[in-house]
Amino acid sequence: MSAVRQGSVDEAGLTALAAALAPALHDGGVIHLRGDLGAGKTTFARALLRALGVGQRIKSPTYSLIESYALAERALHHLDLYRIADPGELEWLGLPDLADPTALLLIEWPERGGAALPPPDLIVQLAHAGSRRDFSLSAASARGARWLEQGPDRAGQT
Repeated sequence: MSAVRQGSVDEAGLTALAAALAPALHDGGVIHLRGDLGAGKTTFARALLRALGVGQRIKSPTYSLIESYALAERALHHLDLYRIADPGELEWLGLPDLADPTALLLIEWPERGGAALPPPDLIVQLAHAGSRRDFSLSAASARGARWLEQGPDRAGQT
């Protein structure tokens, strides 16, 4: 897929970028969140979950590995695989149970899950750039390309 959005934002811009993407995510799918420690993956995920309608406290899944949220129309699952040593651990965590096609999966550190993970529809790459974050949103499927067409254009870029 060739659909890509790139830019550089501050923290408020990163939150706005996630919020601008949310309205396009009306079906299930998989988003991989990539970047070094502290690059903004959890900030992006929290902003996206909030914009999708999660009203409760949004906890980081760093220690629980999976945090799930039920909305009226679908389930949202936020995974942080930083502490995964082997992709085989994902079965123990119940990853196969999250395979509902209407669910949205946000996966931090997807490289730790390897082939055990479902393929992404969208890849969000974040990198430190001083006090800002460089970002790239890349479609990895036709669904991801639709999301980018319907979602953020220059949202949050300052």
